[in-house]
Amino acid sequence: FSGLLVGVATLWLFMSRGFFKSAHVATENIALVSFALAGGVVMTGYGNLTMLFIGLEVISIAAYVLAGSDKKNPKSNESAIKYFMLGAFATGFLLFGIALLYGSTASFDLQKIGEWVLANRDQLPTTFYIGMVLVMGGLCFKIAAVPFHFWAPDVYEGAPSPVTAFMATIIKTAAFAAFYRLFVSCFALLHDWWAPLLAIVSAITILTGNILAVYQSSLKRMLAYSSISHAGYMLMAIVALGISSPGALLYYATAYSLASLGMFALLYRMQENEQIHELNGYFKSQPLNAGIVSLLILSMAGIPPAAGFMGKYAVFLEAFRSGYEWLVMVAIAGSLIGVFYYFKVIIAMFKPSGLPGNAVIRGPVLSLLLLVTGLLTLGFGLFPHLLLDLL
Repeated sequence: FSGLLVGVATLWLFMSRGFFKSAHVATENIALVSFALAGGVVMTGYGNLTMLFIGLEVISIAAYVLAGSDKKNPKSNESAIKYFMLGAFATGFLLFGIALLYGSTASFDLQKIGEWVLANRDQLPTTFYIGMVLVMGGLCFKIAAVPFHFWAPDVYEGAPSPVTAFMATIIKTAAFAAFYRLFVSCFALLHDWWAPLLAIVSAITILTGNILAVYQSSLKRMLAYSSISHAGYMLMAIVALGISSPGALLYYATAYSLASLGMFALLYRMQENEQIHELNGYFKSQPLNAGIVSLLILSMAGIPPAAGFMGKYAVFLEAFRSGYEWLVMVAIAGSLIGVFYYFKVIIAMFKPSGLPGNAVIRGPVLSLLLLVTGLLTLGFGLFPHLLLDLL
């Protein structure tokens, strides 16, 4: 997961080169991105709840500032304040939960907490269960799971497109890695207690994200609701908590991150014109780029041979093996809804009339980035074992 964060951050820096318009701004933003990446790596490898909090806050504070980095844009300012206010509230949940866990177990260390749960499995205090639920709520905010998703559409829409790409890929991946690490290390023995609750959250998140995305005419806002639905799919791997769950989660996060980077590179070039109809005639203007974007959208929709198909198959299979057949059926229904709004983008690009406007990707760097994400998406889709067998 740390390698995935570093790899995606490298591609992101190429995508956002034009975002750093002056040396002063470049210094600020690259420093913030570096801090956020360091916080993300801490979240993937922590062994102590204190380090989880530190990593989460380092990545969050950097994200708050980056969301408002377009200082002259009122939407960017609004995005930053909403993200900050709601994020601070969610941090309170997380800290209160950590305090209750410490009060119950007398330790912040994941291994010691796990050993304590094993020794006291039949007589766990109520405060421990409350702490576990509060920590779950704090982490659900970071991944934008329902009912902690209200911030995501407005923040994603208001923040500059490169920052939105950063939040949708690196921050979400780090949060899921932290989520999985905590629950597999400390709460695995209580799986039968918390898994049904998280399964309900996953199902509602999938349906809410996909249904609301159908009604969006803005490509950026549609991707925001799509991001919510993908959080629901990735939660299925944590609900299952099977032997192959970490591999499935890593694969899905990789497939989603690659597709998101390519889509936000396209959005970045659209500037203020983020409506789906602005893509009309894009295939006629740039057939290669339009074809790659179509492949990335197919990956998001979970259609072969793109990597997104195997990602969904892997998490669905893990949930099915764990006895959550109903959750798999809900996820399949959500995927069918997703096909409808994803294909609106493909249909718009292949319309014979219209002009692509600002949605034209010019320049060797962005074209190369789009090509790399497309080739990786296709390669991991055809050879999924390259990632699934890592964990």
